Amino acid sequence: MRVKIKNNISASLLPAVFILVLLMLWQAAAMNLNAAYIIPSPVQILKKIWELRAPLFKVHFPATLKVTLIGLAISLVLGLALAISMDLSSIIKNMFYPIVVISQTIPTTAIAPLFVLWFGYGIWSKVLVTVLITFFPIAITVYDGFRSANTGMSELLKTYGAGKMDIFLKIKIPCALPYFFSAIKMAIPMSVIGAAIGEWLGAKSGLGYFSRRMMTQLDGAGVFAPIVILSAMAMIMAGIAALIEKKAVRWRGEN
Repeated sequence: MRVKIKNNISASLLPAVFILVLLMLWQAAAMNLNAAYIIPSPVQILKKIWELRAPLFKVHFPATLKVTLIGLAISLVLGLALAISMDLSSIIKNMFYPIVVISQTIPTTAIAPLFVLWFGYGIWSKVLVTVLITFFPIAITVYDGFRSANTGMSELLKTYGAGKMDIFLKIKIPCALPYFFSAIKMAIPMSVIGAAIGEWLGAKSGLGYFSRRMMTQLDGAGVFAPIVILSAMAMIMAGIAALIEKKAVRWRGEN
């Protein structure tokens, strides 16, 4: 038992030590280069976050968080709806699957300025960029989860008179649940990236907009400060999703 606890502690400390070593190497390289406008040190970035905490956390962070959450929610609804529809109907799958794949070949940096032209500098141009990026992994991953359902169990339920809805609720949804949470954990950082890209290319507020503004001033620490906040936001959201997954899919950890 003690060996197991010791191994768990070592496994949890190893990533922290690795990250600390990387930060120390970054700090040493930045101090040796001595050009903060190119590579600011971690200490300089933290100082910049503290100096600009008012606009960063009171204005720009809420704007980016709002875009991220709205875009992620829309992607969830649309992705789940399409995944269910493709599983229920091969016609719908043949119609929409190629379109979903093609949508991922469009460069985001090329389509985002068009969204700004069509919808202005408001929130919806950024939301659409986020949806465009996060919609695909949710739809395809959940669809793969439905297709992974045990066909033998489905046939057994049919012999007992179960209908399509019974099979969907009792077989396919439990099978797709781990895939759903995997899709969520993939979509969260992508939604943050989509929001930042949309703000970078056309916005009046947001962490992406703030980073671009700092770049025009050759403020390296100011450019990295919003990026650090974006990374922290993505990690916290992914951590929340992982906690919900542990509660919702208890049997996964037991297997």
